[in-house]
Amino acid sequence: RRVLFRSFHIARNYLVTKQLERNGLDKGKLTISDKALEKIIHNYTREAGVRNLERRIGEICRKAAREFLERDKTSVRVTEANLEKYLGKQKITFEDANQEDQVGIVRGLAWTSVGGEMLPIEVSIIPSGSGKVEITGSLGDVMKESAHLALTYARVHAETYHIAPDKFKNTDIHIHAPEGAVPKDGPSAGVTLTTALISALSEIPVRHDLAMTGEITLHGNV
Repeated sequence: RRVLFRSFHIARNYLVTKQLERNGLDKGKLTISDKALEKIIHNYTREAGVRNLERRIGEICRKAAREFLERDKTSVRVTEANLEKYLGKQKITFEDANQEDQVGIVRGLAWTSVGGEMLPIEVSIIPSGSGKVEITGSLGDVMKESAHLALTYARVHAETYHIAPDKFKNTDIHIHAPEGAVPKDGPSAGVTLTTALISALSEIPVRHDLAMTGEITLHGNV
């Protein structure tokens, strides 16, 4: 939140004026509302710095300048409602949390360079498989290792969760982290991955109003 707050004030106090001058626009001819700036930061850039933020503001200025020339406009106001007209569809979206307990879906909490965000982990069990494990989504190497740790823990403790031992041989397992704009990595999703995997294998639903973070060891310590 501090990063977003800082980016907003840099944009409002410096970047907008700089890009207006660079594109030959008078200050009063183009205005960008505060809500529009917040949406640019949150849904079009999502970075620790402001380089992409300045690019997006420059893109708006260029399109506004074209409107002045081609449509003989005297002023342009960019708002949250018409922002998509200037920048296209938003690049970053945020899923709402599921509203009911589900099997194989767990909400994690991830650290990124621009603060924290929700990291949903989904696990599907595919019958009539051969024991293959597939890991997809925006996961770095450390989190892929956590997924393998989770699988080992589930195999060792299968009896505790009433998981049939042959389930690992006769099914395929698909672990997925829906892709976001910022790649996810680091030792913070082990417990989330393990919970989602055991939930899917045991068919025990996980609470929808719970999110978690933390690595898990080979012996199950968080």
